[in-house]
Formats: sequence, structure tokens, C-alpha cells
Amino acid sequence: MSEAIRRDAVTCALAGIAAVDPGDLVRRALGRHRIVGDVSLVATGKAAGAMASTALSVLGQSVRRGVVISPDPVRIDVAGTTCLVGGHPIPNERGAQGARMILGVAESLRADETLLCLVSGGASALTTLPAPGLSVDDIASATTLLLRAGATIEELNCVRKHLDQLKGGRLAAIAFPARVVAFVLSDVVGDSLATIASGPTVADPTTVADAIAVCRSRGVWDRLPASIRSHLEGGTDESPKPDDPRLGRAESYVIGSNVTAAEAARAQAQALGYAARIVTTSLTGEANLAGMEIVKAARDECMRVGGKVALIYAGETTVTVRGNGVGGRNQELVLGAAIAMDGVPGMAVVSLGTDGIDGPTDAAGAVADGDSITKARAHGRDARATLAANDTHTFWKSIGALVRTGPTGTNVMDIIVALAVSNGALRA
Repeated sequence: MSEAIRRDAVTCALAGIAAVDPGDLVRRALGRHRIVGDVSLVATGKAAGAMASTALSVLGQSVRRGVVISPDPVRIDVAGTTCLVGGHPIPNERGAQGARMILGVAESLRADETLLCLVSGGASALTTLPAPGLSVDDIASATTLLLRAGATIEELNCVRKHLDQLKGGRLAAIAFPARVVAFVLSDVVGDSLATIASGPTVADPTTVADAIAVCRSRGVWDRLPASIRSHLEGGTDESPKPDDPRLGRAESYVIGSNVTAAEAARAQAQALGYAARIVTTSLTGEANLAGMEIVKAARDECMRVGGKVALIYAGETTVTVRGNGVGGRNQELVLGAAIAMDGVPGMAVVSLGTDGIDGPTDAAGAVADGDSITKARAHGRDARATLAANDTHTFWKSIGALVRTGPTGTNVMDIIVALAVSNGALRA
């Protein structure tokens, strides 16, 4: 039973990832939104390669030049197209080089040209162009501090938008009066265009004061590089707001999100005989606590409905780092779930990053059942000590419970599947 239910859970989650193909999404978007004349292409993010390849094949000779920045090597043999590997989740100089190329493209556009921006998860870190007086190392330090403090993506990108030359609507403002069209694959809860990739083509509703407030509330302000504190306190480099005329020719569209992935996971669960439903596509919160709550919800659902049930979640949790171990939010969520279902048969939980990368690890996530804690204990692993050390990768590796997909070429946050099958252990 344990092996079968774990296999079913992973099958459902992988079906969700397979349903979010960036190339198909771009092809459909180009069919809906007509682009004519000379085009300059910018693709950045974890799906940049697939999105750019599709756009180039559809638009053909109308694309005069392109810049593609991704976290992994991409090969596109089209004249005038440059592919670079940037840093994620911590920015690096290679990404900054690509960002400078994008800046040069935007500055050179004529009013009768179009800048086509293909944006996906990870673009904010990958395409970092520090504001004057700041360095990539400064931004990297601030990013690391905020991530370790458990900052949400909204908070992190609020700060990034006030330290960068392209974020927060600045790219569209620089490209004006050219037309700007952005096709965006959402990797944030709620699909806010102002948050995804730090909103390079849309007006920024946040302010420098908001960025300072985030840093103070997360307890990192006094540890930030002095150059960043000085830049923010100066308050002179505000991002474009909704009434900025330079954004008048910019159009931005979310062409795909985690709803598609969740629907596909639900359909797969139903095909396997589970009574399945999507609980939310806006899951947030501390990862291990979310895992515990998901187990409780699945047990309650199974006792109420009976038979085989599947609960589908999508979103992005966070991890407040307190230890020096290796792991990711999906592996932490599954460990929280494993603790909650320890000794309970007929249950399984899997959580995967749809990009195939969970934190700084080689896994997309992990899968657990009611026997996982016992198995790990036999290998000398203590679940709660693992959480305290944030060393979930070591924990799951020890019992062969990591799920490895490799980079998937897409990114719509995380997909979580919880399965439960009626048996005596699930009675109240």
C-alpha cells in the first residue's frame, strides 16, 4: 500500500508539471496578441529557453535581435540572439552582463518597433542590474539576508524594485516610445504582474519607504551593505507609478499559472480513482507547518468522504532558516507532513517545485508516507532535529524519498498532492 500510494502521489504531481509547457503557452499568446514590424526579444527566467525558441520560430525574420537569460545553459542558433546563464536565487555578474545588454536594447528602440518580453520565474534574480552606486555583490548580500529571514516573494521583490535599473516598470519606461508586449508565466501567488519578476514592464505600486519597512520588519536593515541603506534612505530613485506616461505603450499578460498545473494534477488523481479536489492555488506560510495542516485536512476529508481522496494544493511556502543544513521549501513541507502522519497507513504527501529545483539542491522535492519517519530513524535521522537544522535534503536522501526531475523548463511555483485511503487508522 505505501509504495503504491506514494507512486500515485508522484504521478499526479508530475502530471501537473507536464501540463504547463511554456512553448505551448507562448504560441497561444502570439495567436491572441498580434505583433507586427521589427521585434527585439528579451526572454528571462527558468522558462526563457523554451519561451524564446517558440517565439523565434513563430515570428521568424521579424525578430532582429534577442537576449535570453536563464539559470541553465540554453542553445538557440538564431543570428542576433545571445544566450547567457545568470545566477539564481542569488544574482551574479553574468546575469548583470545580460541585464546591461537588455538595457542597451531598450534604449535603442524606435517608436515603430516592439520589445517582446518573455518572463518566467527566477527572472528577478537572473536579470539584476544594480542602480548607480550599487554592486551585484550588494544585491546578492541583501537577497541572501532577506531569504534567510523568511521574506515572502512580494517583500523580496519590493526591495529589489528599488535597487535595480530594470525592475518596477523601469524596462518599459526606458523602451518608450516603442511598444512593449510582455508574456508572463506566473510564479507568484495571486499572479500579480507587479510582483512577478519584480514587474519590469508594469507600474510599481510600492515605494522606497515600503522597501525600507520590509528590511526593518524582517530584522535585516542594520546588516545590509551601507551602500544599500544609503541608496534607499536617499529616496530619489523612485520607480514608475500608474500615471507615468512612459508606460502608456506597455501591455503585459499572464499567459500561464499554477491553476493549469493544479487542474492537471486533479484530473490525474481522478483517473487513478481518487475523489479529488483543488483546495487552493494560493498556498503560503511556513513550509513545515503547511505540511502538517495538509495532512490534517486530508485525514479529515478521508473520514468524511471515505474511499480514496486526493487534495491538491499549489502556491509557494517559505522557510525561516535557522540552521546550516541543505534543503528547500518542498522538502521542508513534506517533512512537516511526515511528522503529522507518522505511523498512519494509507496516506502520502508529495511537494514539488514545478521548475524541478527545490532550493540549492538537485531535487524537485520529496514524497512521504506514514512509514517515512520510522525508516529515517533506522538511518539515524531525527525529524525534528532535521527541521531545526534545515537539513531536509540529507534526511530524504537517506531513505531514497527525493523526487528528481531535473530542470523542467517551466516554473509556476509548487504543486502539492495529498492522498488518503480509508482504513481503520483514519477513524477519529
